[in-house]
Amino acid sequence: MGVLGLGGIGRAIADRGAALRMRVVYSGPRRKADVPYDYVVDPIELARRSDYLVVACKGGPETRHLVSAAVIDALGPNGTLINVARGSVVDEPALIKALAEGRLGHAALDVFESEPNPSPELLKLSNVIVQPHHGSATVETRTAIGRLMIDNLSVHFAGQPLLTPVR
Repeated sequence: MGVLGLGGIGRAIADRGAALRMRVVYSGPRRKADVPYDYVVDPIELARRSDYLVVACKGGPETRHLVSAAVIDALGPNGTLINVARGSVVDEPALIKALAEGRLGHAALDVFESEPNPSPELLKLSNVIVQPHHGSATVETRTAIGRLMIDNLSVHFAGQPLLTPVR
């Protein structure tokens, strides 16, 4: 299993894979000193060495289409791409084409480039599993979101600046 992005979520996924006796390799902006997994600098090489490629890196301009057609092709016809990061990280047109042509085996996605709506082309493919993004679906996270809302309302009605203003 290759993990692209070994932050908190990527590390938790890697640890679960290792617990299932999977060989885990990872890639990210830098090698982590405190992990037992092999580090691979290049995402293409990471995909080449993986049966399952789990995308768990941050989104944004610096990671846009990091999972390119070349990465997808390196994963190959027996590979599975799992994206739990951001839709922008995967070149979705290249992904759809590779899946349709059999150059990629499978994909499991809970994020999409056209968030929150998956491409109709993705939904037509029998080798794709899609679900709504549930990254915040824990009791602890939802409780914290509710608490933050209450705290923002409290400071607003007290005439103080919001804790998390939306501009």
